[in-house]
Amino acid sequence: MAPVLSSSPETLVTRGWSDYALLDCGDGRKLERYGRYTVVRPEPQCFWKAHDESAFERANAMFDPQQEEEDSGRWRFDAHGPIDAFPLKWRDVRFMGRFTPFRHLAFFPEQAANWEWLDARVRTLEQPKILNLFGYTGVASLACSAAGAHVTHVDASKKSVAYARENAELSGLSDRPIRWLVEDARKFVAREVRRGSKYDGIILDPPKYGRGANGEVWRLFEDMPELLKDCASLLSDDASFLLLNAYAARISGLSLAHMMAEATHDRGGRIDWGELALSEDGPDARAIGLSFFARWSA
Repeated sequence: MAPVLSSSPETLVTRGWSDYALLDCGDGRKLERYGRYTVVRPEPQCFWKAHDESAFERANAMFDPQQEEEDSGRWRFDAHGPIDAFPLKWRDVRFMGRFTPFRHLAFFPEQAANWEWLDARVRTLEQPKILNLFGYTGVASLACSAAGAHVTHVDASKKSVAYARENAELSGLSDRPIRWLVEDARKFVAREVRRGSKYDGIILDPPKYGRGANGEVWRLFEDMPELLKDCASLLSDDASFLLLNAYAARISGLSLAHMMAEATHDRGGRIDWGELALSEDGPDARAIGLSFFARWSA
């Protein structure tokens, strides 16, 4: 039986928590608070005017993009100088914020909407086996682990997996059943299919482009459909979910949903889809759409 595809999109909105807030946005930038630091990063979607331009000038750190490449550039810091890695928290998960060369701070705050959904979903299950592909620095893996899951975390970057293990230690979760694997996601999944492995939930948050541990090239539009089908075949008979999140200018939540429907065509269940957004606080809050998702759930 084919899954039921939601007829309308959903916007999952992340608002501020104790260690993060979108303070202001506009003029192609966003002003955010990470712990006790304020940070300015480019955001082309913010066509409107900022509420308080002077607040941007007082930020502790600002990312200067390199020409037209908004993801590459350099950080400028205030008079106190460069900022080392610093601790942050989301619910039971603790992790380090880091000023990376790619304008990000070693996690994606809009993903808190997905973390919340995963936390609630995992807590309804009895020690589920969860696979997190392209797991980066591990916040989603740790959210699932804290909720009671057995987690397999896969990322092609040795540095990212090392950061994820450090975040597990910081969260007091290093003794939980988590496998940390530095490997190309496609090769790992293909091997798991041959082994007949099964998972109760799978998370995919792939980049648009990337390189594997041994020089493998990942291209979202070319490689995602086949990988998603292989992931669907890894779902156990009573699996709970398959969650796909993607960032790319040419993609949409609806296109992800149709790809998900093709991969899970015989599993029944439901497919929800839409957009993840970050929102300012307050009565006149504005929100920025930052990524798209599709998720199959039983």
